[in-house]
Amino acid sequence: MSRFPMGFVDLVSAFLLAVSLCADCFAVTSCSSVTLKDVSFRKVLPIALAFGVIQTLLMFLGWLFGDIFVGAVEKVADIIGFLMLLYVGGSMILEVVRGEQNTRNLNGIRNIVIGGVATSLDAFAVGISLSMGRCSGAEVVADLAAVFIVTVLSVVAGIFGGSRIGAKFGKPAEVAGGCVLILIGLNILFKFV
Repeated sequence: MSRFPMGFVDLVSAFLLAVSLCADCFAVTSCSSVTLKDVSFRKVLPIALAFGVIQTLLMFLGWLFGDIFVGAVEKVADIIGFLMLLYVGGSMILEVVRGEQNTRNLNGIRNIVIGGVATSLDAFAVGISLSMGRCSGAEVVADLAAVFIVTVLSVVAGIFGGSRIGAKFGKPAEVAGGCVLILIGLNILFKFV
């Protein structure tokens, strides 16, 4: 018999799941935000909410349609995630090399959605596994709530941290951020870590 009540174990499990899923969100927003100027909580909150909604929605859809998508997701999710991060990271590097003003950051809705989806494909796969594990609706709701909250908090922290790095180190930080995004994409594709 466990010395912790079952509800506590479920909450800890949901929190740990959320932390593992939002690590990519934190990394991508940290790297992408090195180009952001004039960062304020008012500007960051909508971006964080967008990432949280995308991550939570994809996880929910994975759980909802788990049995249907299991074969297709395993084959293409890693490739899609890699290509999206390659696009964002490569664009950041090319714009620095060409001397262009960076547009591949988190300023536009298109870039926010690309970053959100690229970092949330693993949440879709986790939703599928929860469906196949026959998790109850209550367990999934706790997991979804934890994923949303932790993702929003990690994106806020990532953006504020990344923008400070960008302000201090400028163009080299932008190139490094683009390289890190490409490395995250390669890790998704080839599972180095």
